[in-house]
Amino acid sequence: MEWFTVSGYWLSRLVLQRALAAVYLVAFLAALLQFRALIGERGMLPVPRFTGRVPFRRSPGVFHLHYSDRFFAGWAASGALLSAAVVAGGADAVPLWASMLMWTALWVMYLSIVNVGQTWYGFGWESLLLEAGFLAVFLGNARTDPPVLVLWLLRWLLFRVEFGAGLIKMRGDSCWRDLTCLYYHHETQPMPGPLSWYFHRLPRPLHRVETAANHVAQLVVPLGLFAPQPVASLAAGVIICTQLWLVTSGNFAWLNWLTIVLAFSAVDGTALAALLGLPRHVPLAGPPLWFEVLVLAATALVAVLSWWPARNMLSHHQRMNMSFNALHLVNTYGAFGSINRRRHEVVVEGTDEERLTGETVWREYGFKGKPGDPRRLPRQFAPYHLRLDWMMWFAGISPAYAEPWFGPFVERLLLGDPATLRLLRHNPFPDAPPTHVRARVYLYRFTTRRERRETGAWWHRTLEHEFLPPVALRR
Repeated sequence: MEWFTVSGYWLSRLVLQRALAAVYLVAFLAALLQFRALIGERGMLPVPRFTGRVPFRRSPGVFHLHYSDRFFAGWAASGALLSAAVVAGGADAVPLWASMLMWTALWVMYLSIVNVGQTWYGFGWESLLLEAGFLAVFLGNARTDPPVLVLWLLRWLLFRVEFGAGLIKMRGDSCWRDLTCLYYHHETQPMPGPLSWYFHRLPRPLHRVETAANHVAQLVVPLGLFAPQPVASLAAGVIICTQLWLVTSGNFAWLNWLTIVLAFSAVDGTALAALLGLPRHVPLAGPPLWFEVLVLAATALVAVLSWWPARNMLSHHQRMNMSFNALHLVNTYGAFGSINRRRHEVVVEGTDEERLTGETVWREYGFKGKPGDPRRLPRQFAPYHLRLDWMMWFAGISPAYAEPWFGPFVERLLLGDPATLRLLRHNPFPDAPPTHVRARVYLYRFTTRRERRETGAWWHRTLEHEFLPPVALRR
């Protein structure tokens, strides 16, 4: 079928697949480096306990068949190695069927991790990576030109990411409609970056322009993805630019980077190659019949499963970041339907004194990404995902978010658990675990320019209330 593939998107496909594999690499590395404390055999939410109560059909994956920390480490490391091979061009150096197997393996391997990740993996970008990774299976490799249908499916995915996020904002917090949400967002977002203080201190009229531009980028521009070229490429370019703006203003794991990757499905590869001075691409031979059949089947599957997210987008009770099936295919997306006006941070402290008095000296644990020491400049971690730090942000919003894992976290601090301590930036008890641990909630705000000059601090914090009273291990 001559219409089945299109030669003009070869470079777009190359960029999309290699960059998607790089995101996979980051995801597998994050799983490998953090799993022991979070979901390991002795972790806060152990996988064996989860698989013991949740059936395979609700969370399909290899860890229902077998789990050990060593096996999980090998699984995640293998995923990272396979991702690196694809980044290096391995999937383009093999036959088409082998390339599809490589992409399928990445999808199955990460699906197995997400489906036992519980609270730690309950983020929209996990499903987004899986859905994009599933579509990449059918995008072909250097042996064939990209299938037109899969390029359209990738655009449909990008449309749902952007348009869904725009709708949830307009239906949610009133500050999106009166253009004031950016008065607060840079300060109260989950994990500010090194430039967030400067973004927050922009004049308020510019914040209103930011908010209005966001509405245009998410509610108007995505419609252009389905227009003829060069409109589709221009729409993709606007999305890429707005996502880079978000990258510089905060840390949202790989959400923004993956959205940028998906935008290349709408970029005219021929025009991009000409812009970069690359030689003209020679159209390849048509794909084999079995590949065409698989692509048509995948397209039909996505079309059927699209009913649920499409209905959700049209609903006045729109939900965001939700999967409608255990395979995380054709999901609904969205972010920041409501904006916090105040930032509450849970500060965890310990002491090595046996008897607590009013004079007890408490020492603070330091986290890698979340605000702690007011004088410490927020760091850039995205696309890497600091899962504990993100959940600490939710804990500051409501203790209910911390109920499943905060008690086990504190217990591991009292035990001096090495895997848990590796998730932190600073352990104030390097020689022996503390005798008591407590947690208190502080109100954080960015300092003013004057306060910044006078104190050198990026944050000002005020004690609000107790989150967890002092606790100790039972002797």
